[in-house]
Formats: sequence, C-alpha cells, structure tokens
Amino acid sequence: MDIMKNNMEVLIKRSNRTRAQNVPPSASVYLKNPVGLGDPNLLICFVDQFSPPVLNITWLKNGEEVSEGVTETDFYPSTEATFRKFSYMTFIPEHGDFYICKVDHWGLSQSLTKLWHAKEPAFIPEMKENVVCGLGLATGILGIIIGTILFFKARRIDCGNQHRGPL
Repeated sequence: MDIMKNNMEVLIKRSNRTRAQNVPPSASVYLKNPVGLGDPNLLICFVDQFSPPVLNITWLKNGEEVSEGVTETDFYPSTEATFRKFSYMTFIPEHGDFYICKVDHWGLSQSLTKLWHAKEPAFIPEMKENVVCGLGLATGILGIIIGTILFFKARRIDCGNQHRGPL
C-alpha cells in the first residue's frame, strides 16, 4: 500500500497535477411557482460553489426519503473552479408537510440540510389587489355622494340669493 501511495505521488508530480481541494457547498431551496396548497408544484434545490464535482442530493418529505419525481442536472462549472448543480422534486404541497434537501459532500463534516415548510400563505397577492380595489371603489362612491350633497347645497344658496331683489 505504501509503495502504491508513493508511486501515485510520483505520478502526480510528473504530470504536474495537483490534488483538488474539498470546497464545501452552499445550498438553497425554493419553489418554481407561488405556493398553492393542493396544487402541483416543483421544489428546487440549488447547490453551489463546491469542489470536486462529487455530490449526493437526497429529498425527504416529513422525514421519509423521496425518490419518485426527483431529477437532477449535470454538474455546471461555476466561478473560481467550483461547480453547481440543481435537483428538482415534483410534489403537491399540503398544510403541515415539510421537505428537506439533504446534501452530502466530501468537504462537509456532516450533511447540509435545507428545509421548506408547506403552510398557508399569510396574505395572498390576489387578496391584496382585491382589498386595494375595494378601498378605491369605496373612496370613489363616497366622493360621488359628498360631491352631490355639496352641489345641491351650493345650488340652494345660489337660488336663495336670486329671489331677493336689488333693494
């Protein structure tokens, strides 16, 4: 074994190649589309800035490993001689479910995990638009009512001045 290790080091020196350094990855998880509970969606795990390009990505749903509906890209070169990779998982979000993208790499002492939790959105963008529209409509109607009242009051004052004579 020692002879083989020595021969390997000699070959590395002669070939002018250096050993690749283990650069640990960073990861993030996000959705392809805005969350809609019960609507099919795609979770994306983006793993970036790691070297060498040897990596294992595992998806977990509520602590159980998921393999169905999971796809991965090839390794893409990134900045500073590092790599990036995407992993996709199709799923239907249900309230209370949680999903974990688990990344294993030689540069990590333990698995890197990123959590995504399925929950009801606090304020749906469409609801916000509806509230703003409703407030605008209410303000417009109130303006019409107040304007009409002021118009008739102004006419009554003008009519009262016309009946009086010049004396």
